[in-house]
Amino acid sequence: MSNRMHDRDEFALSSLEVARSFDRAARSYDAAAVLQARVRDELLSRLVLVRLEPSLVVDLGCGTGAAASALHRRYRRSRVVSVDLSLSMLREAGRRRRPWRRFAGICADAVRLPFADASTDLVFSNLMLQWCADPDTVFRECARVLRPGGLLHFTSFGPDTLKELRSAWAAAAAYTHVNRFIDMHDLGDAMLRAGLAEPVMDVERYTLTYPDVGGLMRDLKAIGAHNVNAGRSRGLTGRYVIKRMTAAYENERREGRLPATFEVVFGQAWAPVAPQRPRAAAGETRIPVSRIGRRN
Repeated sequence: MSNRMHDRDEFALSSLEVARSFDRAARSYDAAAVLQARVRDELLSRLVLVRLEPSLVVDLGCGTGAAASALHRRYRRSRVVSVDLSLSMLREAGRRRRPWRRFAGICADAVRLPFADASTDLVFSNLMLQWCADPDTVFRECARVLRPGGLLHFTSFGPDTLKELRSAWAAAAAYTHVNRFIDMHDLGDAMLRAGLAEPVMDVERYTLTYPDVGGLMRDLKAIGAHNVNAGRSRGLTGRYVIKRMTAAYENERREGRLPATFEVVFGQAWAPVAPQRPRAAAGETRIPVSRIGRRN
């Protein structure tokens, strides 16, 4: 088995297990999601630079509904539909609604969006993509449901996210403990493969600090960021392993605090007004039928 295939199996994610993790965290999420709120506000602020008057807005991976509420305020004439894999998160989002506003929420997987082709003007997604096993499929679905000229506007975590925790676990155990996060350039390529146009990508890095590694682990648990990788240990993690991980993380301590790095990828791309030709695979040449003929 190749290393690439091994990696793919090791980091495989189950939609069912992801949904269960966020179901359990729905009530505790908002109190612990400090970084998620900060990134959400930054992503929302970037919409100021975009000229868009959407009829239908989809908040993909809506969580407890904070972004949907802000999108309602920004686009008062638009219909905002909240979509999440977790039914419990959707219920929390429904509690945020104004008494006079009907809540539009759908429990669905991002790889099978319940919207018609070319029906949506804006897909907004904050820190959802890293929980999807196949970002290419998600981008294809976004491209499918967006109207020509519609916008995909999203964030995801990049490879340096939780690098300190990943290193500490690697020093303590052979099993996978931290998700694999996809590089900004690879996400940009995936959007192009999906038929989206004019991708714009950038990265910002955030560092949270904790008095001890237990504080970080409690926050991750409270937001639903459980280890659901296929390569995780199927048994309980022993005290000795946790002690070794904690000791390894202590090497990162600075000024009395332990850092936790988060690399946040900001991305956007447009549904093309003119049809886009599919990109040729590596080493493949595409020749129009009109150019094929018999040589005299």
